[in-house]
Order: sequence, then structure tokens, then C-alpha cells
Amino acid sequence: MQLQCPMPKLDFDVITLGHGSGGVLTNKLLDTGVFDLLSNDILDERHDGAFIEMNGKLAFSTDSFLVSPIFFPGGNIGELAVNGTVNDLAMCGAIPKYLSLSFIIEEGLKMTEFWEILVAIKFACEKAGVQVVTGDTKVVEKGKGDKIFINTSGIGNIHTKANISEKNIKTGDKIIISGNIASHGMAIMSVREGLEFDSEILSDTNNLNHTIINLIEKFGNDIHLLTDPTRGGVATVLKELALSSKIGIELKQNDLPINEQVYAACELLGLDPLYVANEGLFLSFVDASIADKFLKTLQQDENGINAKIIGEVVAEHPKQVIMESAIGGKRVVSMLPGEQLPRIC
Repeated sequence: MQLQCPMPKLDFDVITLGHGSGGVLTNKLLDTGVFDLLSNDILDERHDGAFIEMNGKLAFSTDSFLVSPIFFPGGNIGELAVNGTVNDLAMCGAIPKYLSLSFIIEEGLKMTEFWEILVAIKFACEKAGVQVVTGDTKVVEKGKGDKIFINTSGIGNIHTKANISEKNIKTGDKIIISGNIASHGMAIMSVREGLEFDSEILSDTNNLNHTIINLIEKFGNDIHLLTDPTRGGVATVLKELALSSKIGIELKQNDLPINEQVYAACELLGLDPLYVANEGLFLSFVDASIADKFLKTLQQDENGINAKIIGEVVAEHPKQVIMESAIGGKRVVSMLPGEQLPRIC
């Protein structure tokens, strides 16, 4: 993301240990960045915590982001941190409202880089409709971090029509994916490996909460489960569900949507796209009676243009995920055995 907010004139170019001391330098860093850029009535209180009012059933989530490199095609660690927690709340059927935001910064990080991350956070929050209301900043010695780590926690109200639970999955449910798989992981890997293609592979990092709420409004209880296939990819998420719910899952390889450049990158690096991380996708387990209407509705959304039905829940082979290959054979899909792509989110 290019800078869309002018950076203020500062008397320092890099972040030092003094910026984490809690003194004058810390206040300069926060005043010229976080507080001005992310200003809202709650954050402006500058208290140790946030005073918020919420009613009804709530969802709460937290996540930490260590991606390397911190800037990648299609985004950076800042918007990734916001989108990741917003999407985790959305998968619960919640309407995300408030976030906490904490930085662990390695001394030596350029202030221009930190500013670009803050700007990305600002615009990601505005797009998702959430506010940062509290947070923390720490600075560690050179060599004790990797430029910057971010933690975000989020809270939101569960939508009144949402009934999202693994317990709701039943035989016959259709499994729908919202778009092309493996884009985020391969965007990261293309940078690390210096790969060049006819067109740049971009991360799919995006907020999904508005899309999810629209679907819940329309289909309510017929949406049985929502989950986002981040680390470990689609295969690992589905295998975990098969094991924990004691269900059988059948997939068709030909129905898995994937960008041609992403597929070529996976082939080149010997990676199975089913195990590659995603950051702007979700899987839906929906009642078979509404699957076609659900798919059509999703495909009309900017986050679901490439959505497809990729499989279904079956009574056969409980705890197993079986995929029919492009040539008609079948194979067992297992969980990711190790770390295929380190530091991906």
C-alpha cells in the first residue's frame, strides 16, 4: 500500500529503545502516529484500558502477526493484523466493533515503514467499520525481533440471526469456498524466492465481516459453520473439522478455484495449494437446500466473485477427508504434517 496520509515532520528517522521507555520519546512516537491517525472518542481518553458499552452475546478473539516480509504484494503486516482479527470475529457470526492494538518493535525500524503500517491499519479499520480503542507499544533490542510484531484483539456482538457452531454440521451439507485459494501464501513466497510471473501474485488479505453479515441476514440458521483457512490452508482446516466432528468430507479437485499464476508458483516450489495459507477467504458449511442460492448471493459480492461449491459432508468414512482428483482417482487429505511456510501471518 502506498502512503495515503502525509507523514508529519519528525526529529527522528528510526525507532530506538528510548521510544519504548514510556517517557518523552514514547509520547512523541504515539502522538505523531497512533493517537492522531487512529483518533476516536474512546482512544483519545488515553487510559490504561477502554471504556465501552455493549449488550447481548459477544464474541472475543485475539491473534498475533509475525509475517516476514512485513511488506508484501497486496498488503502489509498492519492491515493483515486488522483483517485477521476482524475475520475471526466474523467467522463467529459477530459484528466486529472494537480492537486493541499492540506493537513489539525492533529498534532500528524506519519511521517511514512504521508510518506506512499505521496508515494501512487506519484504512483497514475504516473499511471494516471497527475502532482501535486501546493498545500498547514496546521496543526490543536489535536482533531480538524482526522489525515489528503486532497483536490485535477484537470484540463484537453476535448477530441475532447467527447460529454458527461445529455442532450444527450435518450429512448433506455443502461446503463452499469464497474465492481462489493459496494467494496469500504464494504472494509471500514469491517475494522470498524472487519469483517473477507475467502478472504479480497479490495477497488476498481483506476484511470479510460485511460479506458475512449480509449472508447471515439472508440465510440465518441455514449457515451451519464458517471458518477461515489461514495457516495450514484448506486441507488442514477441513481435516481438523472431520476429526473433531467425526464427519466425512468429500472434495473435488476440479472444483477448487485457484489463480493460474498461483498454481504455477506452487508447482515451481513443489507446494500443494491445499496447504497454503489464505487471509481473505472463508469456508461455509450450509444446508443443501440453500446452497445454490447462497453461492449465487456470495458470487455477487466483491469478496465472493470466484466462490464455488467444493464438496459436501457425507456419512461415509467419518473423520476422513477424501478428494477426487482431476483424473478421477481418490486420495486421503491429511493435516499439514509440519511447517510448510514459516512466518506467513
